[in-house]
Amino acid sequence: MPEDDSSHPPERRSWFERIGAMLSGEPSTREDLVELLRDTEADGLIASDTLRMMEGAIAVSDLSVADVMIPRSQMVALASGLPFMELMRQVVESGHSRFPVHGEDRDEILGILLAKDLLRGVVSEHGHPHIRELLRPAVLIPESKKLNVLLREFRQSRNHMAIVIDEYGGVAGLVTIEDVLEQIVGEIDDEHDDAEDVTTLIAAQADGQYVVDALTPIEDFNERFGADFDDDEYDTIGGLVTAAIGHLPEAGEELTLGRFAFRVARADARRLHALHVAVHGE
Repeated sequence: MPEDDSSHPPERRSWFERIGAMLSGEPSTREDLVELLRDTEADGLIASDTLRMMEGAIAVSDLSVADVMIPRSQMVALASGLPFMELMRQVVESGHSRFPVHGEDRDEILGILLAKDLLRGVVSEHGHPHIRELLRPAVLIPESKKLNVLLREFRQSRNHMAIVIDEYGGVAGLVTIEDVLEQIVGEIDDEHDDAEDVTTLIAAQADGQYVVDALTPIEDFNERFGADFDDDEYDTIGGLVTAAIGHLPEAGEELTLGRFAFRVARADARRLHALHVAVHGE
């Protein structure tokens, strides 16, 4: 006598049928897999946060380092020739725990300095060591490296930072394990992050000012505001402002360039995120 399966809810049976199809080789695309995961979330078998992380983990294999790296213009790097106490000052002000260290040429990466290693130098009985004595080897990777491969290498080597090299051998930026993990779990805020949510690249405000995403291409900014900022050296408005200020800015810092008054709206210990912009003459 055939078994009566009427006690199984149709939607649950459908889900198990889809699992069986997947195990037997169908479906065979990521789109089908994501659809299956969304069905399980709709059935209450996994939480929405779990679904987002699963989708993020699947998407990571399609992303490369160039998609998430901190661009060169927003890197905080230390020059090896700086006096020891000046190095200490820059480390404390930045809030970072790891720093690329370069020679006279900024493309000459000598190694990575950990803040804790610098602190050991401060309390050393033998006096302040030269920064080169404290450096750890730098990991150099191409912009094209896939994020899932990089994450595996980070885990195996226990490195947390890699220097990104462009096709000409120059420094294009840096990437940290946090940058990769954020693609899976979402943005990881720290105590320095502002809660302001910038949902568009350029958003008009009721007071006549604008909130501008720091990654807005200079070309787009120029087109929107009729500006003529040069984009030969920097690609984004955040890179331009950071270079003009002369250091990685903090929230609240201000700068005027021509008829534009910039105020840093959101920044963390690694890069500038958003700007408040007032346009004189509007």
